[in-house]
Parts: sequence; structure tokens; C-alpha cells
Amino acid sequence: MFKMGIKQSLLGLGLLILAKPAHAVELILGEARVEPGIVYIFEGAIKDQVWPASRHLPQSETQVHIEARVNWDQENLPKGAVPGGFVPYLYITAKVVNQKTGLSTFVDLLPHINLVDNFHYARNIALPGAVSDRYQVTFTVAPPTGKDLALHKDWVGAYGNQLTAEHRFIYRDVDFEEIAKASRD
Repeated sequence: MFKMGIKQSLLGLGLLILAKPAHAVELILGEARVEPGIVYIFEGAIKDQVWPASRHLPQSETQVHIEARVNWDQENLPKGAVPGGFVPYLYITAKVVNQKTGLSTFVDLLPHINLVDNFHYARNIALPGAVSDRYQVTFTVAPPTGKDLALHKDWVGAYGNQLTAEHRFIYRDVDFEEIAKASRD
């Protein structure tokens, strides 16, 4: 009896440790891996205050913090890349379309840093409709230009003349309601 109680207590403690706090709740829209070893995780996160305020929608006018976590793969990645490290200099946009009304919003995702995800691309958005509506979200990722990133001969020889190709990821029937009603406070 005593041993079973300890097992149950340890299991309960393990579940508490694994559970994220309410302020860390995120809605995973999708995940993808593309060459040369870049992993994308697209999310709808709880709205947040972001600085500088002049470049970001205020938390009071926001329903969702739309995110793209972009990191090197943990195992299959280019030589010299840091496993799990942030992939910089990408141009990422998100188009959010209300599937009921056809209204849409379009936003450039900018590099952010926080204590949960560390570096990521994101932006606060106001949904183009009710939080209870369903949405289609399209993320478009473009590689950096030659102005933003220089490539050494060894990279070009192994992977070509860009960091990665342009990619588009589409997620339909996205339900933002729980995230939109959540608060970090």
C-alpha cells in the first residue's frame, strides 16, 4: 500500500512538472521540417505586450500572438549549425483568413525573444472576425537576401546559393477561441 502511494505521488509530481503554467499555453497549428535541416513550429499564443510598442499592436487590441519557432534540427542539420539553435534572417509572413466571412489580416512576423521560446518570429494580431470563427492561416517563409546574409563557398557547394527555398504552409479550420480568451496576467 505504501509503495503504491509513493508511485502515485511520484506520477502526480511528474505530471505537475511536465504541465505548462497557464501563461505558457500555446496552440500548435503545425510543424514542418525542410532542408537543410530547419524545423518550423507554427503557433497561436496568448496575446502579450511587446516592445518597442511603436512597432507592435498593443495587447489590449490583440486576440492572438501568432508565432513561428524556427530552429535547426536536433540531429540532421548542416555541419557547424547549433542543434536546436535559432535560424535568423528569414522573412516570414502570416495571412489569417476568416473562413466564414472571407475577411483577412496580413502581418510580417518579426524576431522576438522571451523566456519561454527564446528567439522566435511573431506578431500580435487582431483576428478578422469573432474568436469563435474558424480561420485559415498561411505562413510564407522567404530566404534572406544577399543584403542580409552572405554565404561562404563551402555552404554554396553543399547547399546552394541560398539558406533555404521559399516555403508556404497552410493550416485550415484553426480554432483560436481558447487562446484568444486566455491571459498572461
